[in-house]
Amino acid sequence: MRIISLVPSQTELLADLGLADAVVGITKFCIHPEAWRKQKVIVGGTKNFHFDVIDSLKPDLILGNKEENYEAGIMTLRERYPVWMSDIVSLADALGMIRSVAMLTGREDVGHALAERIEHGFASAPVFQGQRVLYLIWRDPWMAAGTGTFIDTMLRQLRLENVVTEVRYPELSVEVLRALNPAYVFLSSEPYPFREKHVDEVRSALPLAKIMLVDGEMFSWYGSRLLYAPDYFRSLAL
Repeated sequence: MRIISLVPSQTELLADLGLADAVVGITKFCIHPEAWRKQKVIVGGTKNFHFDVIDSLKPDLILGNKEENYEAGIMTLRERYPVWMSDIVSLADALGMIRSVAMLTGREDVGHALAERIEHGFASAPVFQGQRVLYLIWRDPWMAAGTGTFIDTMLRQLRLENVVTEVRYPELSVEVLRALNPAYVFLSSEPYPFREKHVDEVRSALPLAKIMLVDGEMFSWYGSRLLYAPDYFRSLAL
């Protein structure tokens, strides 16, 4: 089997399923495992496929995701190759994806064991006290994770209240940020790479909130990286 992955978190899953020899192509955003960035062919970005490169790899299976990839590109690929798409909002969706990919690739036992480990980890994940959280993913303009996202699912899993009730990833003015009045602001490491230098900028708009830099992979990656999420969540000083 020759596999191309168009989704970073699913690329890492393929590695943890033991499919290093089968994966021939990944995107430029597939940073785990790090060695694959030099070992595998880069087929473009998650929303900008290099079709000529993909054609040269002659894949038997392409893995994509409804949110992370673009519809026109996926439709073009589907005319030529078997394309399997995930659509993930909940933890149950993520576990189902892990089991399905494992089944598709002949790693059913490994995938089942991996999903069980993740379920066990989340069974003992920390439970907070309903603190009001604003999860920012972008600046200029400010954008936040709202409902109908995997990030929102992770916040709810921790019993945190997402102050953004709009769906998906709305743009927010400074006035709206202030009106939301969060107790905590999580500045994600991705897709915008928030750093310490951005903390004061957010604090100027929300002086009463506690502002924290957080690992975006722990909140938004829905593959095997979920193994590490419960321990990371326990480290949050809320």
